[in-house]
Order: sequence, then C-alpha cells, then structure tokens
Amino acid sequence: MKPALLMASRTRYALPLSTSLARKFDALGEVLDVHVLAAARRGEVHARDPRFTLVRPSPALDGPLFYLRFPFLVAGALRRRRPDALLVQGAPETALALLGRALARARTPVILDLHGDPGAPTRLYGSPRRRLLSPVADMLARYAVRHADGVRTLSPFTTDIVRGLGVEPAAEFVAFMDLDAFSERAPEPLPPRPELLFVGVLERYKAVDVIAEAWRRAAPQVPDGRLHIVGEGTMRELPERLVTDFPGRVRWTPRLTTPEVAAAIDASTALLLASRSEGLPRIVVEAFCRGRAVLGARAGGIPDIVVDGENGLLVPAEDADALAAAMVRMLTEPGLAERLGGGARRDVERWRATPEEHARRTRELVDRVTGVGGRA
Repeated sequence: MKPALLMASRTRYALPLSTSLARKFDALGEVLDVHVLAAARRGEVHARDPRFTLVRPSPALDGPLFYLRFPFLVAGALRRRRPDALLVQGAPETALALLGRALARARTPVILDLHGDPGAPTRLYGSPRRRLLSPVADMLARYAVRHADGVRTLSPFTTDIVRGLGVEPAAEFVAFMDLDAFSERAPEPLPPRPELLFVGVLERYKAVDVIAEAWRRAAPQVPDGRLHIVGEGTMRELPERLVTDFPGRVRWTPRLTTPEVAAAIDASTALLLASRSEGLPRIVVEAFCRGRAVLGARAGGIPDIVVDGENGLLVPAEDADALAAAMVRMLTEPGLAERLGGGARRDVERWRATPEEHARRTRELVDRVTGVGGRA
C-alpha cells in the first residue's frame, strides 16, 4: 500500500479546490495516501473533500486560537489516522506538532517543511506588537529544526538556515507552482514607456517603504518612467501618497486576478522585489516566464534565483539609494532590460516543477525519513 502522509499547517483552503491545487493533490494521491489538516478560508468552504480536515476560523483571535488548538488537533489526527509520516509546514507549527505527537504517544516521524526564514513572521509581518513574540518563535524554530525527524527545504537559502542550526536537510526541492497563466503564450515585447512593477502584500517584510523612498529619488531622473504597485496590507498609506505626489506616474491596484497579474507583468519593463525577507519568491518565477528581469534585494532567497547582471539586478537590502540607482539603470540604459529579460526567460526552467515531479520528490522524502515503502 501507499505510505500514509498527514500534512498539517495553517494554510487556508477553500473547497472545492482550485484547479491548480486539485492537480497538486491528485498527483500526491497517486503516490501517497494523503490527508490534510489545515485552516478554512473564512466563508469559503462550500463542499466536502474526504482528504481535508479544515478548522473553521474563529470570530476573534483566529490566529492565536488556532495555534493553541494545533497540538491537540495533531494529536487527534495521529490517533485516528495512524499515518506513516507527518509533514508540517513552518517551524513553529512543527514544534507544536511535536508536542501533539507526544500527547498522542505516537512514534510517527515528523518532517519540517521549511519555506522561508522562520524568524520573519514575528519580526517583519503585521503589527509591531508581533515582534514581542520573536524570542518565543526563535526558540520554537530551533527546537523544530533540531528535533524533527527530517527537514525539507526549498532552496539554498533555507538549506543554509537549517545547516546553521547543525542539521542537514533530508531533501531540497522546489514546490509545484501553477504557471500556466504565465507560460501559455510567448512573452510580449517591452512596453514603449518604461514601467516598474511591484506585486505583493504591503507589509514591512516586502520593504514597501524602501521602494517608496527609492522611487522618490529615481523618478526625477526618469521623467517618462512609471511605477505600478499591486497589493494590499497595513502599509497602504505609502502607495496612496505616491499616487498623490506623482499623478499619472504611479498606479496602485489593491488586487488583481492571476491573468491580470500576467498582463501587468507584460505591461512592465521589470519587476521590483526589494524584500527584507523572502523564501523562494513565486512572483520572480512568474516574471521570468514573461521574459521580465527582476530588480531585487540581496535578502533571503532572492539571490538564489536572481543573478546580478544575468537575469536581473541585485542591490543591498534596505538601501534606498542603491535601489534608486538601479531603478534608473533599468529604465534608461539602452538594451539592459531586454538583455536581462532574455536571461530570465532562459532560467525559468530551473524553477519549474510539475505536480507529478513534486509528488515524486515528496514520496522520496517520506521514504527516506521513514524507511517505509507502504503500510501492511
């Protein structure tokens, strides 16, 4: 029989699954007996799927309540399902899952699925009050990495984090990303008027403040240049002020559908990603599919995928002067964006993974950690 895998996280799902998620879980189901313990999107569970146990959101304090319940939810799932392995996304979640395993008195191997810097959520996301939780989050992350039965990483950046804690990852491989909307047609030529595009949440970890300051310094040097910001978040006042201060040259779009993101990339000269922290940034792969270079920060996993002078430009993180200079170069230097965009298009294949490839690597990971090829 196929090994049984319980996947646990605070990822929010809506049922029925989207087409891309259905492809992912259908492929996983071909090689593993998968069950998912996760969170439900508020108001969006409209069907039942026997593969999923989704925790409905609480009216208030949804996040803290979910994490308080998480060890007990994991313990209950381990007792009922007796999986061959438990794969948990996130380091703090894995530490809580290890507590759940102890509560269940189970011996199920626990695998940490690490997608980024485990210290970033408390330091760089949301309210500044979350930073008070950083010492606890750091302690949980160290415990998870050192006590999990295996760790899966996405890229050299996350692998280095794990090795820095004295642990060798059991596997490093990229996740399946549905890139059909970005790959189904050939890239468009660069737009006649130079434009930079940012797509992401308007939070501190995305360095929206650095982008705004850099644009103020770069814009006078590129009179015909434009900036398009796509996203929502707690730092929305920054794009609001830019739109007011640079009429006709800055656009802010709170939300776009996936096809609309592809169209926005086509309308841009290059993508901006000046984040203070990133795992393996999906938006970069999407921009590469559309033949667009990336102007990024040397932070997190961005240098894993953006190579300075080959498929983009890299600048020091949180350096508005360096970012402004690179903005001016990208928008004014003849042939630069086109040459780097060609390099981006050539490099995209390195970061593609089909659902079947992702499922195969996940099965190999489970087999490696458990030594079990199936249940009797």
